[in-house]
Amino acid sequence: MKTALVTGATSGIGEATVRALAGAGWRVVATGRRAERLEALAASIGAQIHVAAFDVRDADATAATLDALPEDFRGIDLLVNNAGLALGTAPAQQADLGQWQTMIETNVSALVAITHRLLSGLIERKGAIVNIASVAATYPYTGGNVYGGTKAFVQQFSLGLRSDLHGTGVRVCSIEPGMVETEFTLVRTGGNAAASDKLYAGADPMTADDIAATVLWVASLPPHLNINRLELMPVSQSFAGFQVARAD
Repeated sequence: MKTALVTGATSGIGEATVRALAGAGWRVVATGRRAERLEALAASIGAQIHVAAFDVRDADATAATLDALPEDFRGIDLLVNNAGLALGTAPAQQADLGQWQTMIETNVSALVAITHRLLSGLIERKGAIVNIASVAATYPYTGGNVYGGTKAFVQQFSLGLRSDLHGTGVRVCSIEPGMVETEFTLVRTGGNAAASDKLYAGADPMTADDIAATVLWVASLPPHLNINRLELMPVSQSFAGFQVARAD
């Protein structure tokens, strides 16, 4: 039985990925900040899952948790770097610097730290890394500023890992979703349910289960096959035109 570690497993894509992997017979280490949600997830799945509540931005807590994994969950074959967030929708000149720093610490620094910590074991086991990026890595939009920048880092870091891990057998994939209906917009807007509902209304967006099924598919491919980047959007979403500022 193979073992996966999924960050940000308390909701949305992370939780759905844990369920998809466990349903396919994987052992799963599910991590996140909200212990009560992790405990409920474990209760619904059973002994196949081990939960660990900590903030991925805390390097010491991350290291301590990984060092304390039960024997059956120590050999990580798949790392799913899902933990991440967007905060704020303001243009750069009006943005909150603290929100920018939180996004960088979560989406970049924490992802790098846990990846670095697990790399030797992933190489030993010829495992796989799936990083959850975003279409915001490729297509800028007003208010996307630092969030888009962090996801561009994830995209490029994934390609860099592929290059560095050449010959080791480790697979690396950057999955880059567009609109997915989760708690993402609630978090981004500080709990504004009306803004979240308005964004997804009538759009038939992708679901967390859609992305989880994609992660499982990538993880289940033959070991000689690597998906470098995978961009997904709902049919209702496509590319916007360029902005043009005109003189009065």
